[in-house]
Amino acid sequence: MTTTIDDGGYAFPSPADEKAGWHSESGMTMRDWFAGQALAGHYADWGPRSMTEIATMAYTMADAMILARKGGEA
Repeated sequence: MTTTIDDGGYAFPSPADEKAGWHSESGMTMRDWFAGQALAGHYADWGPRSMTEIATMAYTMADAMILARKGGEA
């Protein structure tokens, strides 16, 4: 069974502007943005851990943020 992770949608979508010749860009997901913010904000507090553990913790925090945005609780 495959579980789909809620990525929160796109963080910084950019609409197309055909007059200017711009194509729409989806950008990164909210999950990636939140994970990056968690990583930057809490890296020092996570102590000496492997990079895999730190990345996992950042995405766990991101998943909790997406859930909290919807009124849920992690």
